[in-house]
Parts: sequence; structure tokens; C-alpha cells
Amino acid sequence: MRKIFINHTNHPAARWSAEQISAARVYGEIVDVAFPAVNAAATTQEVRELVQNNLKKILELEPAIVLCQGEFNYTFAMVEELKKLGVKVVAATSERVAVEEILSDGSTRQISTFRFVQFREY
Repeated sequence: MRKIFINHTNHPAARWSAEQISAARVYGEIVDVAFPAVNAAATTQEVRELVQNNLKKILELEPAIVLCQGEFNYTFAMVEELKKLGVKVVAATSERVAVEEILSDGSTRQISTFRFVQFREY
């Protein structure tokens, strides 16, 4: 039986750092299940329906673990559902390194780099 690491975020695994890919592969083969676009005007019921639709897709893959991060209400509801079913759920933690520059017109430009640190269980 193959072990599956579900990436349920807005960031496809193909764009992850080597460190994050290596950490995920400890749990199994990485499979992306795209995080949905959650309309800001969606009702609680509409968010729950999105969760149920994606929960079915995730469960069909029989995951060993699920990385779930994105819009807060959806994420909270999805994590609750997965944990009720005994599925291990994690978030990726990162270290933010920011460089700020004052431009000639007085405006500020900030460039942030995020470096993967670990997966932390919910």
C-alpha cells in the first residue's frame, strides 16, 4: 500500500524547496489536491460544502498525512473534519526573512523570503 502526503494548499509541491520536499517524502508520495478559491462573500454553509467536496477527494487517496493551509475558515473546518476521522494534519512552518528598502520617492519596498523549517501537527 503506497503512503500518500496530501498537499492541500495554494502552493504546488513542484515549487517547494528541496528541504520541504524531503520532509514531506518522509510521509510518502506527495500528491497535490488544489486548495479552492474561497469567495470572501461565501456563507458558512457554502464554505462547509467546499470542505465536504474536497474532503471526499482527499479521503479517496487514503492519505497518511495532509498539509492543509489557506483561507482561515475553510482550513479550520477541513482540519476539524480530517482530525475527526483520525487523519494526521499538519501546517508548514517557515522563517520569514525580510529586506526593506526606502525608494527615492519615499515609498517602501519590502521583499520577504520564506524558508521552510518543519511540518507542525494541528
